[in-house]
Amino acid sequence: MAQVKICGLTRPDHLAAAVDAGAAFVGFVFFEKSPRHVSPEIAAELAAEVPVGVARVGLFVDPDDATLDATLARVPLDLLQLHGSETPARVAEIKARHGLPVMKAVGVAGPEDLEALWDYGLVADLLLVDAKPPRQAALPGGNGLAFDWRLLVGRKWLTPWMLAGGLTPENVAEAVRLTGARIVDVSSGVEAAPGQKDPDRIRAFLAAAG
Repeated sequence: MAQVKICGLTRPDHLAAAVDAGAAFVGFVFFEKSPRHVSPEIAAELAAEVPVGVARVGLFVDPDDATLDATLARVPLDLLQLHGSETPARVAEIKARHGLPVMKAVGVAGPEDLEALWDYGLVADLLLVDAKPPRQAALPGGNGLAFDWRLLVGRKWLTPWMLAGGLTPENVAEAVRLTGARIVDVSSGVEAAPGQKDPDRIRAFLAAAG
């Protein structure tokens, strides 16, 4: 059984579907290029509906301090997800400045990418092991791409980690079985179209992961 994070929520009914199905984390995307982007005002309304016990995650891509300050002044978040090219030093700086736990996404395409998980694990509270986006991709994540999960077989890190990248209701059980992931993250895999969550697929994903 794996805990589930549903990322890229933009509507109250989709948020409710995720919470009702048992999601442990719900994610709001503060990256304007994403079809899942929400304003701080909308995110604040959604976050207010999240019950105690479900973590509210804010996804940022190379944010400056002003962006983080302005967002956190409006939106009650429990976890900051950094999904850009932030260095370990920047991760530590953001964590210290805002006093919130930080999750760093690390893109993986081959074994040479795994070393970065150790480096970021020294400063982040959580790691997000995601598929490395194609070189010309517009988005750093949420592209519906998977990597070779066999790269993670038998590997352990000191820092808790979450598996992402191309997960769907159809393949998440196999991904968990192969990797031993205790937390999984999905966005495009539970959508009917980019940015449009499908409540039925959300429920199916939670059922398959559990």
